Amino acid sequence: MSTEIFEPDAARAEASAPALDRDILEALTTLVKRAGTIGQSIAAGFDIAPHDLLALFKLDAGLAMKDLAQRMGCDASFVTAVADTLEKRGFIRREPGQRDRRVKYLMLTQEGVAAKERMMAQLAAKMPWCYGLNEEERQCFLGLLRKMLDTPEPAKRDGTTGTAAGADVADV
Repeated sequence: MSTEIFEPDAARAEASAPALDRDILEALTTLVKRAGTIGQSIAAGFDIAPHDLLALFKLDAGLAMKDLAQRMGCDASFVTAVADTLEKRGFIRREPGQRDRRVKYLMLTQEGVAAKERMMAQLAAKMPWCYGLNEEERQCFLGLLRKMLDTPEPAKRDGTTGTAAGADVADV
């Protein structure tokens, strides 16, 4: 067989890659939007904001407020407002650090643990991958997500990594 026979197929495959990437981006942003809408609905049912719901999901046994900010990807000062709301709802309590009393730890209350479990159950029932994929497909989906998240971004032309020119996926 001649190499010439394969060149048109290779050219077509390269030309379709950008279209495939656009299709993936469109599907992914639609999925993220749908998940966000579901999260907002569940948060509203518990009379909290979506960022409060995110904070509850990120909280385990005792977490410093600055660590929660890091997990949420927000400024530490914002976590104060989140903690105020969750404390008023009875979901958390603040405790000073044992080594440094200036550090405040957020602790889930029994009511907070129960609310978190109810919210997680509602999310699990409503998220598209929970009802649209079987167990094997969900395992594969999780594996692909972890692979993408664990793969370092390629270096950009200017030698930095990350999104182009300060753009964020949320800006797309």
